[in-house]
Amino acid sequence: MSHRQILFVIFGLMAGMFLSALDQTIVGTSMRTIADDLDGMALQAWVTTAYLIVSCISTPIYGKLSDIFGRRPLFLIAISIFLIGSLLAGMANSMYELAIFRAIQGLGAGGLMALPLTIMGDMLAPRERAKYQGYFLAVFGISSVIGPLIGGVLAGSETILGITGWRWVFLINIPIGLVALAIVLRFLHIPHFTRPVRIDWWGAVTVILAVAPLLLVAEQGRIWGWTSPLAITCYAIGALGIIGFLLAERMMGDDALIPLKLFRSPTFSMATVLGVLVGFGMFGAMMTVPLYLQLVDGANPTESGFLMLPMIGGLMISSIVSGQLIARTGRYKIFPTIGTAFMSAGFLVFTFATADKPVWFMMVGMLLVGLGLGQLMQTLTIASQNSVGPRDIGVATSASTFFRQIGGTLGTAVLFSVLFTRIPDTLRAAFSDPGIAAGVKAAATDPAVRADPANAGILNLLKDPSSLGSALDGDSSFLNSADPRLAEPFLVGFNNATVTVFWVSLVVVLIAFVLSFFLQAPPLRTSSPLQEAADEHAARLAEDVGRQAQRAADTMGAMVEPGIDVDEFERPEQRPSR
Repeated sequence: MSHRQILFVIFGLMAGMFLSALDQTIVGTSMRTIADDLDGMALQAWVTTAYLIVSCISTPIYGKLSDIFGRRPLFLIAISIFLIGSLLAGMANSMYELAIFRAIQGLGAGGLMALPLTIMGDMLAPRERAKYQGYFLAVFGISSVIGPLIGGVLAGSETILGITGWRWVFLINIPIGLVALAIVLRFLHIPHFTRPVRIDWWGAVTVILAVAPLLLVAEQGRIWGWTSPLAITCYAIGALGIIGFLLAERMMGDDALIPLKLFRSPTFSMATVLGVLVGFGMFGAMMTVPLYLQLVDGANPTESGFLMLPMIGGLMISSIVSGQLIARTGRYKIFPTIGTAFMSAGFLVFTFATADKPVWFMMVGMLLVGLGLGQLMQTLTIASQNSVGPRDIGVATSASTFFRQIGGTLGTAVLFSVLFTRIPDTLRAAFSDPGIAAGVKAAATDPAVRADPANAGILNLLKDPSSLGSALDGDSSFLNSADPRLAEPFLVGFNNATVTVFWVSLVVVLIAFVLSFFLQAPPLRTSSPLQEAADEHAARLAEDVGRQAQRAADTMGAMVEPGIDVDEFERPEQRPSR
């Protein structure tokens, strides 16, 4: 493909990626407002987890189906489903409804996340791919920067055009998605070489049975009890699903949803493991930091969007620099190591957070995490794609994205579970601190404080100490304008619970740092999988033509009788009439 053709295709891919990247970032800063309005702070993990579970399950299915039916129709289907989910999410009236509609969004997002990278992997050689990834990084960076800002502005508005402000967080996807749909229809045209395959229905069913129950119990285990009958049932179904999935993939061979032969490559296997761990840390930071900034530092949704800029800026800078270096040198082994080191340093900074530290302290940690993520996201995908042949580029890319999403979903579910499990203990500890308790007592007996309606929520909680542990499970807006002395134990308790989350993330990322030294990095190929597939297709055609010519020659030889001059026989004037 010419440079001009590649750019036209990239326009379509960037439109879909913009939609997906914007949705991931626009929701984070508005989630507290949504949870307060729908009275479900503790249920917000359902909203996030439902989206991630469905998107990560659908990712390998999109990859496999696009190998069979072509990338373009699957990409169009993904955008359409995503738009339907966005419209429904904007109409939700409860956190449970929102979780269901976010799951529909996730069904489309699975294709939006995997297929652009797959199509890029088709068109460009791994080394050449780094030259074009700047376009994608620009789109990802712009959407990541404006996403939190737009989310904050929309969530901070009472109403827009007569509709509650936070609902536009989802409804804004409609016009953007329609533009993306038009661009894809107009520009995304790439050749598709068909080949006989079987559809792995059993693989699709068993991957759902394997993933969904385990992710569900990771999120709900603290409520059900980790050894409750419901939890044990989920463990059993998940284990059976994993066994069934492995058996189904073994029987399907090359036609499997995730061919097991991919894991024979040590590069693919290690890149997959690193992707799971990095996804755990990435989504842990993306989901907990905005909530921390709003609850502990008192930022409104718009301000928390601005405060996330160091993470996004670090991600953009390191992505562009690492991409250019990979394009020039063809080497990438060092970037996972440096990237996980930066992420570890960022989470280490987070572990020293206290409720009275200035905002810039958290911004330093965000910058370090962003610098690390930028060196990991594209590098691990390129390593996975470079480790397989052209016919497996789709399943390899979708599998890489799938396992990163698994890590992200586990990270979100586990870390929110840890957070809300720790909050009752840290709140009790904060109220037991002599200095904090003295301030609360002084404020509670101050007539001016008692007369202020803004303090009524906390004063009512103090009358029933048994309810303090669940005070942050629902609407937390009572902290916004309360007397600082009354709000302090809640801020300290939430800070200390979040620090536990940061410690868990740090341990996971440190494991990734150690494993990054074992990543094998073979030289990047210089020809694209699409070109290799075209060459293979042409070779098969030439081979077929050759066989047909040989059969024709054999047939002609059998028809010619001995002693007849073939040359004379073939003269037009001697050719017998029929």
